[in-house]
Amino acid sequence: MKPTPWKKSSRSGSNGGSCVEIRRNGALMEFRDSKDPGGPVLPFPPEAFAAWLAGVKAGEFDLDPS
Repeated sequence: MKPTPWKKSSRSGSNGGSCVEIRRNGALMEFRDSKDPGGPVLPFPPEAFAAWLAGVKAGEFDLDPS
């Protein structure tokens, strides 16, 4: 199965700042920095991605400003 095209986060601005791209590659979800398309790719199984996304939505990774 051919990987899907890279898709930029809808939260990424047009100012060239920190951008994340994602695609599906077989059974994996892959992530990369759009400023470094030839750089490292972080692959995650769908279950791990779903668990991470649930943690983000639940605030598990929010930074404590104190």
